[in-house]
Amino acid sequence: MEFLKFIRSLVYWAGGDLRKLTIALFLLIASAFPLLAQPVVIAALGDSLTQGYGLAPEEGFVPQLEKWLREQGHDVRILNAGVSGDTTAGGLSRVEWTLTPEVDAMIVALGGNDVLRGIDPASSRENIDGIMRIASGLDLPVLLVGIAAPGNYGADYQRAFDAIYPELADQYGAPVYPNFLAAIAKEGAPMSPDPEFLQPDNLHPNADGIQRIVRSIGPKVLELIGRVEK
Repeated sequence: MEFLKFIRSLVYWAGGDLRKLTIALFLLIASAFPLLAQPVVIAALGDSLTQGYGLAPEEGFVPQLEKWLREQGHDVRILNAGVSGDTTAGGLSRVEWTLTPEVDAMIVALGGNDVLRGIDPASSRENIDGIMRIASGLDLPVLLVGIAAPGNYGADYQRAFDAIYPELADQYGAPVYPNFLAAIAKEGAPMSPDPEFLQPDNLHPNADGIQRIVRSIGPKVLELIGRVEK
C-alpha cells in the first residue's frame, strides 16, 4: 500500500507531464538498484609495463585494455596502479592503500624488475604471496600476470622464477597469464620480444605491442570480471 501511495504521489507531481514522470521513474529505479549504474572497478598493480612508460596516455596498457573491454560490452574502469621501476616488494608495500573500497578486482603484473635485478625468486614469491593473501582477505578476485625469466641467471633461477605465477595462482584459485610479453615474443623464442613491437630502449612495448598484448590478455580479464560479484 505504501508503495502504491508513493507511485500515486509521483504521478501527481508529474501532473500529466510525461517527461517529468519518466524522470521520476528513472530516479526511483536508480535508487532501488544503485549497483546497476556502477562499473566494475579493477586496480592494475604493476610496474612500467602497466604504467605505460614511454607511451602517450591513451596508448598505455591500462587505457587500451579498458577500451578493449568496453568494446566487448563491459562497463569497466581500470585504475592505473603501475609504478615505473617497481619490484614485487614495492607492490606489496602499497597494495593495501591501492585497494580502496571502490575496487572490485585486481590485476597483479609484477616481477620484471625483480628479474632485471637478479632478486632471489624466493623473495619475489614471498612478496607476490603477500599481495595475493591481502586480496584474498578482502574477497577480491585477482588475475596474476607473470613475466618469463631469461636464462642468463642459470636454469635453476629460471625454473624457480617461472614457477611462481602458476603455483601461486593454483594456491589461491586465481586465473593466471604466465608472461606479460608473450604476445609480442619472437616466433619460437618465448622470452625474446620482437623488436618490431618494442620502443627504442628494447625493453618496453610500443603502442602496437601493447595492442597485441591487450588482445591476448583480454580474455583472462573477462574471466576476472566474471568472478566479480556486484
